[in-house]
Amino acid sequence: MRTKIVVGNWKMNNTVAESIELATAITEKVGKGIHCCEVGIAPTFLALHEVGKVIEWGDIALCAQNCHYENDGAFTGEVSASMLAAAGCGYVILGHSERRQYFGETNAVVNRKVKRVLEQGLRVILCVGETLQEREAGITESVITSQVVEGLEGVSDISSLVIAYEPVWAIGTGKTATSAQAEEVHASIRATVAGLYGQQAAAHLRIQYGGSVKPSNAAELFAMPNIDGGLIGGASLNVDDFMAIVKAAC
Repeated sequence: MRTKIVVGNWKMNNTVAESIELATAITEKVGKGIHCCEVGIAPTFLALHEVGKVIEWGDIALCAQNCHYENDGAFTGEVSASMLAAAGCGYVILGHSERRQYFGETNAVVNRKVKRVLEQGLRVILCVGETLQEREAGITESVITSQVVEGLEGVSDISSLVIAYEPVWAIGTGKTATSAQAEEVHASIRATVAGLYGQQAAAHLRIQYGGSVKPSNAAELFAMPNIDGGLIGGASLNVDDFMAIVKAAC
């Protein structure tokens, strides 16, 4: 039985003070754990240290939104996986569509990051998803399959991996894939992973859905057999909305 996982991706929102306030409110509600669901939050790099101190008494995973594929060097403005490990992070989100779209990250770049993060003993949330044009062209499955296969090139152990399916056309748009549409892609991802790593590894892999998940649609999405929780954007900035989504995973 896969334990569902709900992670709030705060993106480029909240000052350090605002992040502390939101993390405190979430931690008070989660307390020592909602045992039917793993919960994580991903503040900005600036707030990681302070948020980490807030949530350390609770049962919430500290997550980073990105990292570089090198451990150190002349990469102005970047943060390494080793730095994130030292800061107490448990997960790193990689390959988010906003990184791919706005910063030109390719499957090959994402793959280098995945391997580096796993090497540092952290867990990876690998994001995949198609654009509206790709969906309308009927190539969703081939796009997602390429992102999975190329993103995991050279990775032998996926026990520290979570995959997040985020249709680009549903991120921040208010549009949401129907539960049937999301389930179809999740099942395809699991089949791809089974072809790479075997049925047992695929059966244990958690695959989240992300893309305008709200309290009103979370329970229906999470009830699908291959959907194991959510990577939550805008709704994670409101404690009541986020906790309603967390509870929907139970």
